[in-house]
Amino acid sequence: MSIRGLIFDLDGTLVDSSLDFEQMRREMGLPPESPLLESLAKMSAADAERCHAILQRHEGAGAERAVLMPGVAAFLTEAATRGIRCAVFTRNGREVARRTLERLGLRFEIVVAREDAPIKPDPAGIRAICKSWELSPDEVAMVGDYRFDIIAGRQAGVKTVCYAARRTAAEVESWGADFCLACFSAPETFWKWARHPRVGSI
Repeated sequence: MSIRGLIFDLDGTLVDSSLDFEQMRREMGLPPESPLLESLAKMSAADAERCHAILQRHEGAGAERAVLMPGVAAFLTEAATRGIRCAVFTRNGREVARRTLERLGLRFEIVVAREDAPIKPDPAGIRAICKSWELSPDEVAMVGDYRFDIIAGRQAGVKTVCYAARRTAAEVESWGADFCLACFSAPETFWKWARHPRVGSI
């Protein structure tokens, strides 16, 4: 069954916002590599308010400097030409996602942000998009650059695509995505896989 819907992560996949997550953690007083949103959810109300302000400041600045990943515009145009529906499922806030997409001239029929559904790796947002499209999970793929994207996609029962331009081979292998997309600028093997996704592999 061919892929008829693509759900994209935003920052690190479609766009580069140059967010410094370790700097955010330092300002928040969090341990290195700790998941930001999950950590905020466990804080007291006062600490969470302070840290949300830090997060929003960094995300807002990222929205203003974000640039498209190489090849994204042409890739999305090709997807539309092929009749493939496209959506965004991001851990970013709704307003930041909107500002980023509008600044860069990207239009999606569905954008699911952290206010709209449980955050990845929870698969609820993916399931909601599939339901809205009236597509079965076998007809949809989640495209992202981090393990949370792959986990969420796998749990939702959709195909998973790792955008691996900035990932190590070890990371990509450990996450176990159904397909590895090295670059949006060279998507020929991806489109072949998308026609027969059971055949493709990393």
